[in-house]
Amino acid sequence: MTHRDPILLSETAQRHVEAYIETVFVRERTEHAAISATTTENGLPQIDVRPQEGYFLMWLARAIGAQTIVEIGTLAGYSGAWLAQALPPQGKLITLELSAEHAAVAQRNFELLGLAERVEIHVGNAHQNLTQIAGPVDMVFIDAEKEGYDAYLDWALEHVRPGGVIAAHNALRQGQVADPANEDAGVAGMRRFNARLAQEPRLLPLLVPFGDGTVIGLVQG
Repeated sequence: MTHRDPILLSETAQRHVEAYIETVFVRERTEHAAISATTTENGLPQIDVRPQEGYFLMWLARAIGAQTIVEIGTLAGYSGAWLAQALPPQGKLITLELSAEHAAVAQRNFELLGLAERVEIHVGNAHQNLTQIAGPVDMVFIDAEKEGYDAYLDWALEHVRPGGVIAAHNALRQGQVADPANEDAGVAGMRRFNARLAQEPRLLPLLVPFGDGTVIGLVQG
């Protein structure tokens, strides 16, 4: 039996595909784009999820009927806005942010989108703040300091309900995780995290490769 060669896209073709996806499928509100602008205006790191990643997170939260979501890493509120948009009016996004400056920018952005009543921003060390959150929750989205991913996964495994979702961003590290010769600490750490999530018996794993990659675990009952 013969196998087809894999479909390989050039960097230019990949950009065109991403633009196509955003144009046809992603309904990015003007306010979402405004959040991205505030990231630049306030000198925040340019590490937001891409529009198709944000839309996917929203779609995923809706698909599982999420009512309570914990986000670890708020930044300017771009991914949080997508997640909060997925919630019913009585739902709650609890988003954790180390920097009070970043949290203030995010708060203004949540107000801009009319989502502030669905969002609680907890400022300070996320590991400490997580101890104050009781479960169960429906979804956890991790997009913070990479050396903390394992501890965040430990918390999520104990607090996300069966049928809920644990997701972590930057799973691909710009494609570098696929190079076993790359021994950069951040890349190697993400590679280990991906392997751990993939092998966790309580999870049904998946890696969604667009953007910088999001690794997902569906919590099994």
